[in-house]
Amino acid sequence: MNLITRDTDYAIRALLYMAKENKKIITVSEMAKKTKIPYPFLRKILQTLHKNGILCSYKGSKGGFSFRANPEDIFILELIRIFQGRLKINKCFLKKKICPEISTCKLKNILDSIIEDALLKLKYVSIKSLLNY
Repeated sequence: MNLITRDTDYAIRALLYMAKENKKIITVSEMAKKTKIPYPFLRKILQTLHKNGILCSYKGSKGGFSFRANPEDIFILELIRIFQGRLKINKCFLKKKICPEISTCKLKNILDSIIEDALLKLKYVSIKSLLNY
């Protein structure tokens, strides 16, 4: 199980590139070439970020994307929630059925605690802070 999925990783990489370049508008083609993210995936990810209020989208020959939110206000935890939903590291399924030990499982309690610790740390990691890391 990966803590960060491919879509979340691509979103972080694209936003870091945009923040580093600090241009008004960046085209998908430029970003795809520089970040080595496949164009179709990148376009879909940027559209999702636009729909979630993180980016502005511009159409036309000089179109592309720019930040709607400030990079210091875009947190990794928010990106995880956009692309992955609620973060879990254990599914508690056994042969496609809910595990019968779910209510008494000691390992589940430990894994839930690990997730809570990770969420607390990720809550304060922004795109801007990653640029300086």
